[in-house]
Amino acid sequence: MRTHNEKMSIYHGMASAVATNMSNSYIPIFAMTILGVTNYQVGLISSIPPLVTLIMTLPAAILLNKAIEQKKLVAYSILAARFIFLLIAFVSYVPGSSASWLLLFLIAVMSIPNTLANMGWQSFIGNIIEDHRRAYFFSDRNRLLTIVGLVVTMTIGIVMKDATTSKIAYQILFMLTFSIGILELYFLLRHEEPIREVAIEKKRAMDWSIFKNNRYVLFLVVALGFNFGWQMAWGLFNIYNVRYAEATIFWVSMFNVGSMIAQIFSFSLWRKWSQKYGNMRVFVWVAFGMSTSPLLMVLSTNLYYLVVMNILAGFFVAGTTLILFNLLLENSPTEIRTYCITSYNVLLAIIAFASPQIGIWLLENFSMETAMYMSTAIRFLAAVGFFLLYAVKRNKDIQVR
Repeated sequence: MRTHNEKMSIYHGMASAVATNMSNSYIPIFAMTILGVTNYQVGLISSIPPLVTLIMTLPAAILLNKAIEQKKLVAYSILAARFIFLLIAFVSYVPGSSASWLLLFLIAVMSIPNTLANMGWQSFIGNIIEDHRRAYFFSDRNRLLTIVGLVVTMTIGIVMKDATTSKIAYQILFMLTFSIGILELYFLLRHEEPIREVAIEKKRAMDWSIFKNNRYVLFLVVALGFNFGWQMAWGLFNIYNVRYAEATIFWVSMFNVGSMIAQIFSFSLWRKWSQKYGNMRVFVWVAFGMSTSPLLMVLSTNLYYLVVMNILAGFFVAGTTLILFNLLLENSPTEIRTYCITSYNVLLAIIAFASPQIGIWLLENFSMETAMYMSTAIRFLAAVGFFLLYAVKRNKDIQVR
């Protein structure tokens, strides 16, 4: 039986899934087909948000730690971020190359409220969902959200099948995104958040003692390495799909649909496995699976093959989405959890800014294959790191017994 907060979180997540799948997935193809951006600018689409996150994380942490009700900060930040899409809708009317740079500027501006919203949601949801409910709740929530995203993406792919180069089609998508943002605001405000007293120590932006916690630090190092290899290929996938495989908006939608179908059917599997074997042990297999994606993707530009590869990738993405956040919470002591999440996001922002640029640099100076193979290698090494963490934890548990 779901609690009120769980229901509201699922409703909010569904609205968020609609908005995200209406907009974020299509910004790169909009930028390449309508605005004619360069490969370097495609990389910046992935790199700018984490750079802004890096700059904004500490101010956001201060606001969140001082907030008596975090849900209001999260709700209005999301609405502000969605409002930017109203401006993006008309970027294509700006003449020349200025349109490309204006798009990047708006993405940077949008990343400011997004940073506050993402950090706030992680802390907020971690405090209102009980520990023993997390695995079930996030698995159930992610599956429902993915179904919503699947329906939205498939609908867009079919309706916009012949509208890959239509300005008006993208304008409609981006304006609808803002409208859905109002629903997100409504459902977030309906959460029941306990009024908390703001302790003096919570007003600090950071508690550096968290780095004395070996368990958290070791997890942090390996998780950041995994994210480096993962995010390094994000811009590459967009370029490969549109410029190498010459995918239209229909095929880009089908790639996403294939990935989401795999996620829908695998969330419950990952949940069962994580409950039976533990998050760390299962994530070792997730990380190894994720390492195969860039390698397999560049073997062919056949569009049907790429759909199949996205289905395979989606299976492991589901495990990443479900388990990695749970591992962060699991390895973050409750009394300093907000600071652990803050430091994770700061360092992740550095990784997320640098890694796509390194991927693009490898593409420009070597080849697409070299860049993808490097992504695979780094992901594989991170998987080995998770295995070592699991082995150490298992040995300690045996000794305790």
